[in-house]
Amino acid sequence: MRSLNESVIIMLFFFGFLAAFIDAVVGGGGLISIPVLLAAGLPPATAVATNKLASTMGALTSTIAFVRAGKVDFRLAGRLFPLAFIGSILGALTVQHVSPDLLKPLILILLTAVAVYTVFKKDWGSVSTYQKGSGKRAVLFASAILVIGFYDGFLGAGTGSFMLFAFLLLGFDFIQSAGNAKLLNFGSNIAALLLFLLTDMVYVTYGLVMGGGMILGALVGSKFAIQKGTSYVRLLFIIVTVSLIGKNVYDFLSSHFL
Repeated sequence: MRSLNESVIIMLFFFGFLAAFIDAVVGGGGLISIPVLLAAGLPPATAVATNKLASTMGALTSTIAFVRAGKVDFRLAGRLFPLAFIGSILGALTVQHVSPDLLKPLILILLTAVAVYTVFKKDWGSVSTYQKGSGKRAVLFASAILVIGFYDGFLGAGTGSFMLFAFLLLGFDFIQSAGNAKLLNFGSNIAALLLFLLTDMVYVTYGLVMGGGMILGALVGSKFAIQKGTSYVRLLFIIVTVSLIGKNVYDFLSSHFL
């Protein structure tokens, strides 16, 4: 494994900042941070686990920023937090026995549907229309958060985007959806991190260095999003979702044909 010299420290911190800047708003930071950890010499499983330490630090920072700006609905998100946490634990336990490759074709389809829906609904998420729904609607939404939390512990890529999309469907605007999603994403991140720490899979030194960059990136990214408004978040959401689709297509083709 490569030693933690000056060049590795700079690389981890810089790309941690960049990943968290994006992840603070719409998720998808793992597209940047995990390949960087692999390039730093970590094995794949260790890179994923170490990324959870760094991303948890970034998620907490951006959550605090959204809370301070009044963009988190604590009455709703606070009740859903345990579901994201428990779902992630179940996902992290399941992945030890079931290959994540089984879910990848389904995730590709879902990401494509999310991207197409967001692109064609041009005014969607510009204004909050959220109203407390019926008991049936609440149960469906709570179930969706549990499933997304499970997905974060099981596979992970794009969790923040799926959570943001769920809150958009509920009627929140893009900024409020991002704030609520980030709180729940913090819950699912820390749950998986605890399991990874218990199994000694986290390379703590690398995680803390990248996490330092993520704290700064999350702070800047969340404040930038709050200042720029919903149109900026919508554009970034589409870009990240399309990038996630591209990554999933590449992974599928490389595993089957290359």
